[in-house]
Amino acid sequence: MFTGIITNLGIVIDKSENKLTIKTGRTVSNELSTGASIAVNGICLTVVHKSKDEFIIDYMPETDDKTNIKYLKTSDLVNLELPVKANSLLSGHIVQGHADGIGKIEEIKKEGNSKIFTIKIPSQLSKYIVEKGSIAINGISLTVIDTHASYFNVGIIPYTWKHTMLHKAHIGDLVNIEVDILAKYLEKLFKERST
Repeated sequence: MFTGIITNLGIVIDKSENKLTIKTGRTVSNELSTGASIAVNGICLTVVHKSKDEFIIDYMPETDDKTNIKYLKTSDLVNLELPVKANSLLSGHIVQGHADGIGKIEEIKKEGNSKIFTIKIPSQLSKYIVEKGSIAINGISLTVIDTHASYFNVGIIPYTWKHTMLHKAHIGDLVNIEVDILAKYLEKLFKERST
């Protein structure tokens, strides 16, 4: 489990059909071990090899199909988050690292000290996104400003802009979207109760 508070960045240094090698600082590398989980752009992945400043993860066709991992290339910057420890503060919200779909950045607009992102989404995700609710974009815990049938808006404060891969984002980029898990559980409970 993760919280969506990005603590580190990594750089893709190699990619094959089902492997990704990411260079990172020793802080992250020292915390990792083979078999451990790490969130890469909000995708929960398993470390299969690590060295002093890089690690390798395997990913399967389902991950390739449902996330933006297929579009990553050498030199891309990625968000990294280590799993929550039992004594950690839950600063963001509950993030599983299971992307629900891919969104597309439609607009990046400056507003005061922040940037407002408009993200286009698959229509089936719209019902899970609510104004002032939580959402994870490339693993970053964010608050929804407003939502519509095919898009939603979030605000990015200067700290988040500087310390995540978003400062390298462009209009047209594809991002991983994870909706709040509570919405999906509630939907399932209500469906089962009504049958």
